[in-house]
Amino acid sequence: MSKRDLKKYLAELPKQELEEQLLALYEKFPEVKTYYNFVFNPKEDKLEQEAKVKIGAEYFPPKGKRPKLRRSVAQKYIKHFINLGVDPFVVADVMLYNIEIAQTYSDNKHIRYETFYKSMLNSYKQAVDYVVGNGMTPNFKTRINKIYTEAMRQRWENRKEFERIYDNFE
Repeated sequence: MSKRDLKKYLAELPKQELEEQLLALYEKFPEVKTYYNFVFNPKEDKLEQEAKVKIGAEYFPPKGKRPKLRRSVAQKYIKHFINLGVDPFVVADVMLYNIEIAQTYSDNKHIRYETFYKSMLNSYKQAVDYVVGNGMTPNFKTRINKIYTEAMRQRWENRKEFERIYDNFE
């Protein structure tokens, strides 16, 4: 069904039936419920803190468990925030936090996995592109520079790619 056909169908429905269909969608699909809960009660700061706790636990898990170092956890939150329409400043903050917490971990423990560095480079590029694309460069320039500097200081194996991204950012 095309968007035009859907609009036509919805325009023909009586208000009561439209309300019943929306309620059915709300009850049947968790994504719809999440969306409406966010729209009517957008606690962005709470969502941001929850995301940061989960991302942090990937590198510094509670109770001495072994760190999993999964970038996918942060990516799921970032995608979820973008789909919900969360403030771009919050999304950019979480993107940069993900890299910062990974750098804090790698500063304490050397990581031998090439995939870790590649995934952090992808996160860095994504964050820089997002910040520039949303016109927030002045707000996040210091943090982007700090991440680049830290990758150089820790002598990450892909630091030249970080340098290229940062030079394009400048």
